[in-house]
Amino acid sequence: MSEVNKVRPRTTLDEMDESGELKRKKAAWCNWVEPGSESFPPEKDRYHLYISYACPWAHRCLILLKMKGLEDAIGVSVVHPTWQRTKPEEDEHIGWMFRDPSDPPVSNLNGHGSFPCTYCIPDTVNNAKSIRELYEIAGDKEGKYTVPVLWDKKKKTIVSNESSDIILMFNSAFNSIAKNPDLDLYPEDLRKEIDEVNSWIYPRINDGVYRCGFAQKQDAYEKAFDALFESLDRVEEILSKKRYLVGDRITVADIRLFVTLIRFDPVYVVYFKTDQSRIDDYPNMFNYMKEIYQMPAIKPTVIFPHIKTHYLSSHPKLNYYGIIPKGRKVNLDTPHNRDNMTST
Repeated sequence: MSEVNKVRPRTTLDEMDESGELKRKKAAWCNWVEPGSESFPPEKDRYHLYISYACPWAHRCLILLKMKGLEDAIGVSVVHPTWQRTKPEEDEHIGWMFRDPSDPPVSNLNGHGSFPCTYCIPDTVNNAKSIRELYEIAGDKEGKYTVPVLWDKKKKTIVSNESSDIILMFNSAFNSIAKNPDLDLYPEDLRKEIDEVNSWIYPRINDGVYRCGFAQKQDAYEKAFDALFESLDRVEEILSKKRYLVGDRITVADIRLFVTLIRFDPVYVVYFKTDQSRIDDYPNMFNYMKEIYQMPAIKPTVIFPHIKTHYLSSHPKLNYYGIIPKGRKVNLDTPHNRDNMTST
């Protein structure tokens, strides 16, 4: 048996400590594409992005790709939202699988539900059937087969699976081949503020919803719950004075927050038990979310069927029958009130 096959596969659900808290481990692949690099220089048609529309970490990468106008330079493949056995003949690992839109619907691991393959985009680079296969091609030794994956077609390996790095690469490394090279979502003069905001939004909100949903003890859940809603109140206060998190310009800080906000009411309130308030209970945050959602490069990246299907069909212990809540109908295309907002 090869060394690759000896790797013990795992998922985020395996990253719990003795107190019942989720302790997410760092990404294993953290190379960088940058101008002048001998290993990973920016080149058209050299790189490919593997994502799930459901995954917020992958979603922010797709948003940056679209906003920067990199669609013709970097290809994209999209997995099916429902986790499946990746190698049922070898182990119990479940994870992301590729499907063609013409394939028949998929059921959850318990055989319940019927989830169509609409919006899926197969892997035309490696013809892989799962994200796991990509990691094995690259010789991964960690065993956590996550998206996003930024893939180097020339070297047939993973450049990065760390979304916070990938969005910064897309922001600046590919400017020579981007359609919108002048758009800077991580400007030098705002980097200190962006990093400071992210230092509490990531653990308390982005990851905070997962720490609520995956908590295995009441104390761990309540600790994450309280931190989450204290931080949402803090965001609401900021947005009462500023159009965006760090001023009058949209930045990566806003994209990082948006991907959590857009999933909050349709999924997290129910599934992760984050039920103290909905986003539309916060007038500033709700209008802020609508403004970002309505941006031409962003709205097409928000695929609610994949978002709801993934969470509600991929964790059999949390939703045995794979029932997808209908939810409330909220029109995110109604006018927002952020145009006249001036930072104070």
